[in-house]
Amino acid sequence: MSDAPTTTGRNVPGTAALRAMIAAERRELADLLDGLDDAQWRAPSLCAGWRVREVAAHMSMGFRLSLPATLVELARARGSLHRMTDRVARRDAAAHSTAALAAFLRDHAHHPWKPPVGGLAGALGHDVVHGLDITVALGHGRRVPADRVRVLLDAVRPGGLRFFGADLDGVRLVADDLDWSYGSGSPVHGAAQDLLLLTFGRRVPAGRLRGAASGRFVREAPGDTAG
Repeated sequence: MSDAPTTTGRNVPGTAALRAMIAAERRELADLLDGLDDAQWRAPSLCAGWRVREVAAHMSMGFRLSLPATLVELARARGSLHRMTDRVARRDAAAHSTAALAAFLRDHAHHPWKPPVGGLAGALGHDVVHGLDITVALGHGRRVPADRVRVLLDAVRPGGLRFFGADLDGVRLVADDLDWSYGSGSPVHGAAQDLLLLTFGRRVPAGRLRGAASGRFVREAPGDTAG
């Protein structure tokens, strides 16, 4: 597999542009969440064991928990980030109304939170991918704007793939709707936002990918992928 994506016309947006993308993504997702019914809020997402409700709660955790509070939660989870995020997502999903969970995103559209690695592009990726965890699982037709997807696809690197548990060995991802590809081997074609999910270790519902190796990335049952 190559060390970098094959792209043309690659442009890295500046800080102001990235912040504008993040704010827009949060507001749009908040509007989408406001339109979901009770059954959709209870439906499984692409994250293992999490319903839409837990994913929505997790998305705003970084806005609502101070660093000291986060460290306390991490200590309670015996240092496991996975256990900590899972526990907090379940707790907050039960504690807050669906209206509040959507409002947390809208009200913090310009919050400067960033993940421990990845900077502003990492923050955008957190919002975009978790939004897709919801919309793709629900069969919702939302398309993430191409400029946001392009930023994230252009940032794909082997280290990030390993961090998210993505196994792309022996395949070449080829976007149908952007001039982007990554890797070498058997071609897997699909919409850019679906290929983005693969780089974050997700699987997608059947029928969204094409290619002999695409079956490796098909979601066999609700909630069979890592959050």
